Amino acid sequence: MGRAKSPPGDHSARVLEYALPGGWKVLAGRTEADNDHLSLRVARPDDWWFHVRGMPGSHVILQGPAGNEPDRETLKHAAAIAAYHSKARKGGVVAVSCTRARYVQKPRDAKAGTVQIRKEVVLKVRPALTAPPGADVC
Repeated sequence: MGRAKSPPGDHSARVLEYALPGGWKVLAGRTEADNDHLSLRVARPDDWWFHVRGMPGSHVILQGPAGNEPDRETLKHAAAIAAYHSKARKGGVVAVSCTRARYVQKPRDAKAGTVQIRKEVVLKVRPALTAPPGADVC
């Protein structure tokens, strides 16, 4: 699983990147400004967006091969990365909100890193950067 800084050509945002099996990629913001950039500029409408519920943390985007849908294990792996990049990192099982990026909006005059989401699904995962034990990671 690799980590890299911001996407090529963008020197203002510091984004962590993780490679998942099957050609999936997870991007995580490091600051409130990075979260805004990632959620509102980098994310495509069909990408998946993740954030730990009720605590500060990174906005996380799951991007994959065009036309492919992630399986439940891929979604849970991305949610575990979101939990890891939050204040809940040392917690046990953590609730993580996820939705399509098209349902993420920034309220008018909101501070950096603040968004509203619709059509969320809540996944309960343990914070981790690697796949959970027993997960299918072909």
